[in-house]
Amino acid sequence: MAIATEETTRICNHCDRAIPSSNIDLHYAHCSRNLERCKVCGDMIPKKHAEEHFLNTHAPVACSLCSETMEREILAIHKGEICPQRIVTCDFCEFPLPAIDLAEHQEVCGNRTELCHLCNRYVRLRERYNHESRCTGIAENNEGSSRDVRAAEREQARPRRQASEYSRRRILFTIAITGIAVLLGSLFFQKTDSSEVH
Repeated sequence: MAIATEETTRICNHCDRAIPSSNIDLHYAHCSRNLERCKVCGDMIPKKHAEEHFLNTHAPVACSLCSETMEREILAIHKGEICPQRIVTCDFCEFPLPAIDLAEHQEVCGNRTELCHLCNRYVRLRERYNHESRCTGIAENNEGSSRDVRAAEREQARPRRQASEYSRRRILFTIAITGIAVLLGSLFFQKTDSSEVH
């Protein structure tokens, strides 16, 4: 059966397709006049669409983000993984920014701190995952928690408060004396003004 198929078809010298033997001459005349082989992909393309095929399929393209020129086949990979202007999100704050700025942003953003609710310590965001995996929930005594520091600051602030209460009383007394003096002065000047008019 294979021999019968070979006798009934012939390979076109121009497009390398199997064509029925009875139509090979007509096909070859049409094929060689209207079609040409693409030099890049080897597909048979109508001659009038050859340039359009090259521009739409094989011509280098510019990335819309960074304007770098590359082969069309790698443009999607470039935009998704390589382009320095592609938008990525910060691991710490999930802020979207260009990939070229990510390292500098994360250097600053990762140094911010958040309170660990298990041990009441402030932990850098860049160290948060390691801290959570080894956090025992007990405040470490060698460094002290921020609550201990605040308690010590409150103890130091008490004498200041007593001094500030004393100065506050003094200011109120001064204001009261000044107010009384203004009232007396205004009454005194009213009496002198009314005596001059008559």
